[in-house]
Amino acid sequence: MTGTRDDVAAAERWFVEHGLPYFVDDYRAAVARGLRRPRLVPALAVAVVVAAVAGLVTGAWLGVASALGAALTVFGVVLAVYAVAVLRAWLIVGWAIRRTFRSMGLMLPLVTRALPLLLLFITFLFINTEVWQVAASLDGGVLWVTVLLFAAIAVGFLLTRLPEELDSVDDEVEAAQLIEACTGTPLEPAARRIAARVDRVGAVDAEVSGLQKANLVLVLLVAQAVQVLLLALAVFAFFIVFGLVAMEPEVLQLWLAHPVHALDGPLGHLFGQRLSLELLRVSTFLAAFSGLYFTVYAVTDELYRRQFFSVVIRELERAVSARVAYRSLRDEDRDEDLA
Repeated sequence: MTGTRDDVAAAERWFVEHGLPYFVDDYRAAVARGLRRPRLVPALAVAVVVAAVAGLVTGAWLGVASALGAALTVFGVVLAVYAVAVLRAWLIVGWAIRRTFRSMGLMLPLVTRALPLLLLFITFLFINTEVWQVAASLDGGVLWVTVLLFAAIAVGFLLTRLPEELDSVDDEVEAAQLIEACTGTPLEPAARRIAARVDRVGAVDAEVSGLQKANLVLVLLVAQAVQVLLLALAVFAFFIVFGLVAMEPEVLQLWLAHPVHALDGPLGHLFGQRLSLELLRVSTFLAAFSGLYFTVYAVTDELYRRQFFSVVIRELERAVSARVAYRSLRDEDRDEDLA
């Protein structure tokens, strides 16, 4: 019985290390408790109250737009803390970040496929008078709300499209597929033990639902969000450098009908009026818009989907197959306890 229990513990650690904590029964039960109304409603109430207080305090000093941005930000932060502490979200986010940086060799050619066309399109906006007049006039609160709006649209788009990528992940699992998926994992012995039984019945139903399905979607969502964030930061850095080189303060003053506001501090002294508050605002606005554009492109472009999502989907298919062996191990452990 000790051997089976050790195998179960090792398998559960493997799932957690691969960003799939909801595949583990104990984790899933704890998360399910955290999503029940008696615990979720108070958490939402605290988030609303703290966000309202933050909005009122900020609004008294900086205005309505800043109040809205502060309230939305604080609301999101409180929910994020709850998700990290109760819903084990940090395990999923941590895996996605590690996965992204481990696959930079794959990511770079994928991003460079989209980046030239994106920069070609966005650069014409960057040297457009109306864009500077609109974006540079946004104060900090309005600009932050705009960035949050772009992010919310991107996440909403991903949540509607990513489940389609999982349609084939939880189909039936055959014996050869089960052994291949579990090779090199703590579940390999269990997979080989049940392979003969799978051969007799033809295949095993591997469908996932509920929190386990949500875990698969979250893995895809966070992995894609990390890529979009890195691309948006790259676009932001590009426009800062391009603005410092190409945008003369006199031209910007003519466009904006007022002098540009140079930044204070060491960087402001180094670059003078070329590094202005207006340049930061325009670069931030276009970087956020670029993130939204790339989100749509990544999900709709067939070549990108095949190259990026096929790699992640294969990992998820492996995890779903491994789940079959894990369920078998859990049943064996339960039977031994009853015996």
